Amino acid sequence: MKRSLRALFVALCGVFLLAGTVCAAESPMATLQVKVDQILDVLKQPAYKDPIKRVPLRAQIEKYVHEIFDFGEFSARTVGRNWPTFSEAQKQRFDTAFANLLLITYLDKVQGYNGEKIAYTGEVMSSKGDRAEIQTVVTLSDGKAVPVAYRMMLKNGRWVVYDVLIENVSLIKNYRSQFQDVLSRGTPEQLIDKVEARARELQAQSAVN
Repeated sequence: MKRSLRALFVALCGVFLLAGTVCAAESPMATLQVKVDQILDVLKQPAYKDPIKRVPLRAQIEKYVHEIFDFGEFSARTVGRNWPTFSEAQKQRFDTAFANLLLITYLDKVQGYNGEKIAYTGEVMSSKGDRAEIQTVVTLSDGKAVPVAYRMMLKNGRWVVYDVLIENVSLIKNYRSQFQDVLSRGTPEQLIDKVEARARELQAQSAVN
């Protein structure tokens, strides 16, 4: 399980570094492949191992995250059928809280990058050409191979990632089950409070490390 989670965070480096200026004519796989190489180059820099020098590099990754990761789409799909019950103000607050939670979690995890490799094994397009699933295999430093698939959509002329599957387990569905459990017993405000609290907790831990 720990290895699979490690693969998730390595793979998500690629998700987070798809630049927002991609030409729509470029295939989603090509887009992903180029930008994964960029993030790996950042992680390989000796400065990234220094807590102080790492700060601007983390800020660079965060910038790329906001350029590519459609948190509105991700939030709506993760909350699922309960999303229409959120007010516009609640949706905006949840988007911000969930984005912060993901950012803090993944930025902390990718600090442990240890030479993992990513191989691109397939690209499946939808019949309309506006959806794609990019299939990859992440090879960990101990040789274990973990399948990782990226689900992407063409939105406003550029490819964005809206879900990731690790060993056929959807990130969206995983969070959705957790959030629906909270919403079945509480309100949107209570869910938002929990997400914000968790983000603050991880931020405090990150500051210590």
